Amino acid sequence: MVDEQPDYLGQEFGGIHTKMRDLEEKQRILKDRVLLIGQNLIEMKEKSTEDSLEIKKEIEIMKQSIERLHSFLETASAEFSKFARKDDLDILAKQARMFQPLEKLKKS
Repeated sequence: MVDEQPDYLGQEFGGIHTKMRDLEEKQRILKDRVLLIGQNLIEMKEKSTEDSLEIKKEIEIMKQSIERLHSFLETASAEFSKFARKDDLDILAKQARMFQPLEKLKKS
């Protein structure tokens, strides 16, 4: 009977030792996963920061293009008032035809 007691304690310690080893392995796996998640998070943050900077650059380029276009349109609209209207051109064409008597003589 005395011999059975140390064997029982050995089995209990063996079981406890196995459970501790399993828990340590689970803890190591969780630690690795947490580290991997942390690395992925850092990579995603860096990529999103790069993307954000690229988008900001593109927006700035678009703003400059819009400003140039706006300036061009203002200049063009200011020039429109200097152009002759169709009615004015028609009147000038009629006047030019009236002052071409030589062509009428050549036809006769």
